[in-house]
Amino acid sequence: MGRIFETRKHVMFARWNKMAKQFARISKEIAIAVKSGGNDPNSNPTLRRVIQNSRALNMPKDKVEAAIKRASGKEAENYHEVVYEGYAPHGVAVLVDAATDNPTRTVGNVRNIFSKHGGNMGSTGSVSFLFKKMGVFRLKPDGIDSDDLELYLIDHGLEEMGESTDEKGEPQIVIRCAFGDFGTMQKALEDRGITPLSAEQEYVCLTPTELPEEQATEVMTLIDKLEQDEDVQKVFHTLV
Repeated sequence: MGRIFETRKHVMFARWNKMAKQFARISKEIAIAVKSGGNDPNSNPTLRRVIQNSRALNMPKDKVEAAIKRASGKEAENYHEVVYEGYAPHGVAVLVDAATDNPTRTVGNVRNIFSKHGGNMGSTGSVSFLFKKMGVFRLKPDGIDSDDLELYLIDHGLEEMGESTDEKGEPQIVIRCAFGDFGTMQKALEDRGITPLSAEQEYVCLTPTELPEEQATEVMTLIDKLEQDEDVQKVFHTLV
């Protein structure tokens, strides 16, 4: 019984830790959005997008409002957005998207994680050519005519549209556009009365790397350690 309890406690802690990390990421995105476009989501599409994403993560409304208020004050944190590049073990390319108030600390931490787990941090441009920066929108399929929506979005920058599932196995429609068309796509969906489950800017892998399970586990250990760093927002890689 004790072992089962410990296992459940470990699982619950892992879930809480993941949720806390997601909320922290959203809070930083809110701070960056408010700084660049103000605290009114009606006139700041970036902030509006981040708020939508917070709902997909079930972030409490009071936490979102507190983050907006904090970002609007004189004591607001000044975050720098930085992308680090490198290789995980076995040649897997990695991009680390960070938001930090201390780039010196962050680059040291990221470099240390790479070296401790069999990877190598690279210079700017060393692996970014293996990715394409894209806008990625995920929609709930209920009530959506996919064929009709696809025809409509082609005129607004649509590059890819397909089906997927979330972590719980729930179906989603996934839409991708060039990064430069992100705002156009966001407005096109809003004009159509569609609120995405999430709207993100992602680095999509162009050259996937397949590895045996044991080697893939080594890579994912590095990825996991990077994702746990307080300054890291997201990690993108070529492992499939």
